[in-house]
Amino acid sequence: MTEPTDFALYLDFDGTLVEIAPRPELVRVDPALPGALERLRTRLGGALAVVTGRPIGVIDDFLAPARFDIAGLHGVERRVDGVVSGGGAENHPELRARIAGLTAAVAGLDAVLIEDKGASVAVHWRLASPADAALAEAAVKITADALGAAYRLQLGKAVGEIVPASATKGQAIRVFAQAPPYAGRRAIFLGDDLTDEKAFAVVNASGGVSVRIGAAETIATRRLATPEDVRRLLYAWADGAPIDPDALPPA
Repeated sequence: MTEPTDFALYLDFDGTLVEIAPRPELVRVDPALPGALERLRTRLGGALAVVTGRPIGVIDDFLAPARFDIAGLHGVERRVDGVVSGGGAENHPELRARIAGLTAAVAGLDAVLIEDKGASVAVHWRLASPADAALAEAAVKITADALGAAYRLQLGKAVGEIVPASATKGQAIRVFAQAPPYAGRRAIFLGDDLTDEKAFAVVNASGGVSVRIGAAETIATRRLATPEDVRRLLYAWADGAPIDPDALPPA
């Protein structure tokens, strides 16, 4: 029989713990979520981490007053046991030099948003017209191509983000899995977007359980329909229900 401490739990944020919002800053966090995650982290012996495209500080603000291990900016920055590494904008001068040009390229587009994260930059077009969305996607692709092999373009749900080439959620999970309390445990990762597929591949290869949120095509082995379903599951686990990810619906 498995015990909670047999598992390491990795959680995406947007579209997984919270519903997607029209603008990144407008997501709503269920008031019960931070406390439930803290209880679940205790059951897991500390092996709970958020793996997200957001900066660490933004996740801290949303989940305050709780503080969790986090891989932010797709793993560019990490916090483990309170120690933060990576993620400084000063380490990415080539990217910084392109921000103004990208901002100018989309300035005339309606409802297109630039999200400057320091070590990465995202262009959002969720509320844009199809024509402006296409122009926004083209602009971020041009910028990514100009940066060369050190950076890559990561496309998601109505967003394109330029990140360091070495940064993926899959690699972030590999790094977590090399150290206590994550080492030697079976990984569970929940995510909802194209950016999570690389993490699903890593988790699948290690014999873990990958869970896609929503109906999209995926390599994940399990599926939940909505963030509300995710929260319902996590709240149950936090309050003592058996942790049995293999019992989740197949993808």
